[in-house]
Amino acid sequence: MPQTDLIIHDEKDNVAVVVIDKIIKKQTCNGWIMENDKSITITSINEIPLGHKIALQDFKKGDTILKYGHDIGKVIKPIKKGDHVHVHNVKTKKW
Repeated sequence: MPQTDLIIHDEKDNVAVVVIDKIIKKQTCNGWIMENDKSITITSINEIPLGHKIALQDFKKGDTILKYGHDIGKVIKPIKKGDHVHVHNVKTKKW
């Protein structure tokens, strides 16, 4: 079994959490979906640190980010599949 680089909590999630020290640009990442014990692979398009999120799909401004099967925020500028998802491109919908 390959090393797990990313964890996806729920099948509906559209981001995964990095669980290794750092994802590097153009790295093929192995993801584990906890809900159903499935695996995925995705290629990073930039560096992403431990605990941060990677996009599992392309997003446009206004799209909703799902983590743990729940809405955690809205996209404030376009995000490509494999891109770093964090406060520079996602904001809470509460304010």
